[in-house]
Amino acid sequence: MPTSPLPPLKPIAMKERISLIFIERGEIDVLDGAFVVIDKNGVRTHIPVGSIACIMLEPGTRVSHRAAALAARVGTLLVWVGEAGVRLYASGQPGGARSDRLLYQARLALDDQARLKVVRKMYELRFGEKPPERRSVEQLRGIEGARVKKTYENMAKRYQVKWRGRRYDPTQWDASDPPNLCLSAATACLYGITEAAILAAGYAPAVGFIHTGKPLSFVYDIADIVKFDTVVPVAFRIAAKEPPEAERKVRLACRDIFRETKLLGKIIPMIEDVLSAGELEPPKPPKEAVPPAIKDTGRLGDAGHRH
Repeated sequence: MPTSPLPPLKPIAMKERISLIFIERGEIDVLDGAFVVIDKNGVRTHIPVGSIACIMLEPGTRVSHRAAALAARVGTLLVWVGEAGVRLYASGQPGGARSDRLLYQARLALDDQARLKVVRKMYELRFGEKPPERRSVEQLRGIEGARVKKTYENMAKRYQVKWRGRRYDPTQWDASDPPNLCLSAATACLYGITEAAILAAGYAPAVGFIHTGKPLSFVYDIADIVKFDTVVPVAFRIAAKEPPEAERKVRLACRDIFRETKLLGKIIPMIEDVLSAGELEPPKPPKEAVPPAIKDTGRLGDAGHRH
């Protein structure tokens, strides 16, 4: 039997990738087998799509079907964002979640006791201490909100930023003051790579535990654990300098902090740690379940990647 001279496509594991890049005002296509951005003058810029976790597409970008298909095959998340990344409009799933992990996540979210245990673990990881005993999810959410408000105030004092609270209108982002604009840009970057990691691990961004009812509820849950150790200080530091193009400087600084802290390599183990706190076993498939029509040929990159 003849064999292929080339090895099968194997996406790079999430923890080994560049965190994210931004692309604006260009046409994205696949030409001569390469993922490229073509500017208004026809100049091609090659993008190593398989080594990037998340590509943030700003206004003025157009993406071909071939480019979207290639990004999906190599497990790279495409996220459509607003100017400077301060709005998240839509995303393209990089690989598809695994049904066993989806069922496990849903089982934890639907079991009141398991959900409370998961929320308590999130609280512990975020604040470095166990939460008070005998508190409901709603009560823990209230405690968290008070601590977050105080943390913002302390951060503003530390960087000498005039702070009037975390205030923004999703429909009028440009009306926000500089600190809030910088924070919105920073958290958008964090949400992008967190969503990419969640999907790569085989879980659903919408099935949250503290946050619920939003397409990115679980993304907010996980991102909040590391937010004040990563992107929030970056946002306040840059807001204090009041530079031109502050949002652009924020996203570049976020990219650097993601690389320095190796954040992508930490998020997936963190997800597993948080969910295991629920103390439930992943559900087994029913005896009458029909097996896959196409046999699993092995793991590619991360658990959630399509074959």
